[in-house]
Amino acid sequence: MTSTDSGLPEAYLRVIDLRGQHLGWDELRRAVPRQAASSVAEAEDSVRAIIEDVRTRGAGALRELAQRFDGVAQHRIRVAPEDIEQAVAGLDPAVRHGLETAIERTRAFARAQRPRDATVEVAPGATLHHRWKAVRRAGLYIPGGLAVYPSSVVMNVVPAQAAGVESVVLCSPPQKEFGGLPHPVVLGAAGLLGVDEVWAVGGAQSLAAMAHGVTDGQDVLEPVNTLSGPGNIFVATAKRQLRSVVGVDAEAGTTEIAVLADDSADPRFVAADLISQAEHDPAAGSVLITDSPELARAVAHEFAAQVPAARHRERIATALRGPQSGVVLTDGLEQSVAVADAYAAEHLEIHTRDARAVAGRIRNAGAVFVGPYSPVPLGDYAAGSNHVLPTGGTAVFTSGLQTASFMKAVQVIEYDREALAQLEGDIVALAASEDLPAHGRAVTIRSEPARVRADSLVQDGAEAASPTPPREG
Repeated sequence: MTSTDSGLPEAYLRVIDLRGQHLGWDELRRAVPRQAASSVAEAEDSVRAIIEDVRTRGAGALRELAQRFDGVAQHRIRVAPEDIEQAVAGLDPAVRHGLETAIERTRAFARAQRPRDATVEVAPGATLHHRWKAVRRAGLYIPGGLAVYPSSVVMNVVPAQAAGVESVVLCSPPQKEFGGLPHPVVLGAAGLLGVDEVWAVGGAQSLAAMAHGVTDGQDVLEPVNTLSGPGNIFVATAKRQLRSVVGVDAEAGTTEIAVLADDSADPRFVAADLISQAEHDPAAGSVLITDSPELARAVAHEFAAQVPAARHRERIATALRGPQSGVVLTDGLEQSVAVADAYAAEHLEIHTRDARAVAGRIRNAGAVFVGPYSPVPLGDYAAGSNHVLPTGGTAVFTSGLQTASFMKAVQVIEYDREALAQLEGDIVALAASEDLPAHGRAVTIRSEPARVRADSLVQDGAEAASPTPPREG
């Protein structure tokens, strides 16, 4: 399905021409650009070994992995409170203002997301409650590597706090240039939010440490109930492998963007937005979905002008030319929407006429950005939405990070005697149909007359309750 004669320049994005084809759901899922399957398979084996190493050797494994992956010889792995305080004091005023703006807007949205309890009386004396409870402890991962992500501190901590999580631990990779501590702006963001437990651990090993717990001298990283945070393919794979141990938010792996556009779109904006996400990682995905070959051609020309001028042009060029990126040509808006749903992008931008109506037709996306003035970087930093979103097509069945990600529902059942008696026949019949008669008996026994205790037992109980007379002499 890759076109070699579409007439479009392919200096960066390859072209997948779906015009004239009537593809079903599975065919569309296979047709859209994806990261190479071999990369995922290789990550599975590496991550499995890392998790087991951390589980069995604890802090010793973390130190060896920090030396191998980060080039850091660690002493204390947990960050001292004074280092966090110093990082807050050292924040650039403009950066601090940006973080405070992001915190304010993200907090407002996170509070609005908090699910409400529900109570229903299904019959007289028969009451059901649906109660939302926060997990007790959450582990938050903040990536490092090619970029610095204080914004991810905001995106993880704020919904956890809005949910009412009692205890939060944050992990971020040690940085050689900062003495083995996480980046100071990451620490500063944590301090602004009142997080005082931070560990200098990166990658899959940080998730293993938070899931299984680690003791390092006097420092104890207590196991968490839920893990959240974005990361590369290794972090996403670790989440998948740790699901049986701890709750996870989503497989928020290497970033991706899809732009659904028609001939009304501004090619400068489209190119800039695709480039912005390619800047994250050489494996980042940038996908243009359009029914306009003219727009695709104009975007390609914009790449030729904008990419060479970018600071991270080599990383961007690698991402744009990778198998995970491309232009998908369609017959029209209907097919474009179907392709967008099949791709199920982490970030989906809508650059079409009546963009709001088109956005309303989208079923599968981590976040949808409507119109030319809602670019993905708005959501990355300060819109108030969350940028920890499902990747790799998992938006088909899961959601982005939100307040409810740190909560779980508890169902409470409260029936009185009469309400239970009304259901006795139904329960007995259903229990019998499943060959579980003791289930029915647990109900019928409650409607039988209470048994009278044997006189001896009553007498024994009375004697046991009476005071012992004092001994003579």
